Amino acid sequence: MGMRYRDYLVGARIYGCSTCKTHLATIHSMLSRAFNGQHGRAYLFEGVVNVIEGEPSERQMTTGNHTVRDIYCVKCGTILGWKYDFAYDVSQKYKEGKYILERNLLVDVQ
Repeated sequence: MGMRYRDYLVGARIYGCSTCKTHLATIHSMLSRAFNGQHGRAYLFEGVVNVIEGEPSERQMTTGNHTVRDIYCVKCGTILGWKYDFAYDVSQKYKEGKYILERNLLVDVQ
């Protein structure tokens, strides 16, 4: 499969994978802290790096039905959250193309 290159982020606060500390996102790409993941609190991000996207699947969530893809750390393979591909409810369309990262799977890295 070959070597995977990772992006390294620069900024005041960088979130990384709690397992291997691979850079994932900056505080500036965070849109909201008011989300819940499968295992507790989660953050909504506009963009993340160094992740692999899984296959799309339909999920019934507290805010309605969505098509999402699980996202995994490119280095260690830890599942980190998901990406919203499609929201069926018009009021949830703002989530499309955005990422959820679970708080307990993140660490601050510098």
